[in-house]
Amino acid sequence: MSRIAEGNRVRGQGGGEARPWKARAWAELEAARARVLGMLAGLPEAELLRQHSPLMSPLVWDVAHVANYEEQWLLRALGAPALTDPAFDAIYDAFRHPRSSRSELPLLAPESAFAYAARVRAAVREHLDSLPDASPEPLLAGGYVFGMVAQHEQQHAETLAATLQLMTSVEYRPPSPRARPRPGAVPLSEVFIRGGPVRLGSDDAWAYDNERPAFVAHVPDFLLDAHPVTNGDYLVFVEAGGYEDPRWWHPKGWDIAQAEGWRHPRFWLPQGNHVWLRRRFGTVEPLPKDEPVQHVSWYEADAYARWAGKRLPTEAEWEKAARGSDGTPREHPWGDAAPTEAHANLGGDTWGPAPVGSYPAGVSQDGVWDLLGDVWEWTASDFRPYAGFVAFPYREYSEVFFGDEYKVLRGGAWASAPVAVRNGFRNWDYPQRRQIFAGFRCARDVR
Repeated sequence: MSRIAEGNRVRGQGGGEARPWKARAWAELEAARARVLGMLAGLPEAELLRQHSPLMSPLVWDVAHVANYEEQWLLRALGAPALTDPAFDAIYDAFRHPRSSRSELPLLAPESAFAYAARVRAAVREHLDSLPDASPEPLLAGGYVFGMVAQHEQQHAETLAATLQLMTSVEYRPPSPRARPRPGAVPLSEVFIRGGPVRLGSDDAWAYDNERPAFVAHVPDFLLDAHPVTNGDYLVFVEAGGYEDPRWWHPKGWDIAQAEGWRHPRFWLPQGNHVWLRRRFGTVEPLPKDEPVQHVSWYEADAYARWAGKRLPTEAEWEKAARGSDGTPREHPWGDAAPTEAHANLGGDTWGPAPVGSYPAGVSQDGVWDLLGDVWEWTASDFRPYAGFVAFPYREYSEVFFGDEYKVLRGGAWASAPVAVRNGFRNWDYPQRRQIFAGFRCARDVR
């Protein structure tokens, strides 16, 4: 059975009206590829092949993996001839090989990996023109599978950024960063979010299976921080002995923090006498106190929230704040318009968070700042399916991760692409993860 036919059987009718999806699909695919090539340009072959951390793949593995994924879904699954033997897929199967072991695989050399990616993209360009503009097939409805592949490559671009931040064998100098705006005034307070119904999830043509089906839930009144916790905020917790007091910590988090010697967020560098530096992509610089804290685990975020007399928001509360308490089903905090450089710090070309208060055009209907971009925000919620969830087009994207082992993150980071950021988008990771571009904001019950 072809994957298109199987998708019909699993997911049901996909809709068949004409949509102008082809131009968007090609633009997003090319934007993702240009970003990946720009990030890796100039790196020596040895650094592309090196395992920079057991937490991450060799950089060249990601290059060939995204190409292989594209070949599987935009060529073979759509009826085009295969470019490689399907046995080749096993080398770049993310579920077969843990990241820590991928350097031991017979990987394509960097020159061959980039050539393979280019060959696949050329074949996709030719095959795209032959596809119908409208189709009832679920993989093609609204260009879903092209959106899936474009988002996948952008997610790997973010993973590459995390690997480059971990790199210590050479000093990585990213391309010249896009200038970030000067911050304006931002309230240092909580925002009252009136409770009531909220539409969770998404019916967008490119939404992932874990965002579906959209449904309405009730959220009680709550208070939410007006902006993410900053480095300056978090520094008070650090210097007040927050890492030495088990009262604030989840027991598992306390054990991990003690075993691994956590005393501050990853990449912070204490200098003594209340002086702090940080390392970012090979550069050591003073810790900017007005940026959102990043590279903190869920356990660290949870400990700070307890210390502050607050808690982490649930993902339903986060999405309620992002959509607004008036009940309008906005796709982004500011409305349905696609993100621009005026709305949020996204796309990866700033190479770091912006100071809070930098994006007044992105403020939510209730007055909450910076919900999209800058840093992923940990929530209190475990990663679980919505009622009526159906895995599509494969179980390994979401379904195999459901349970209490992973915590949900929302909102996207500076390294996230606009195509993969929306109010309904759900990310997840282990609660001990610190290499990701994650921060948080706090919530509080209304008494």
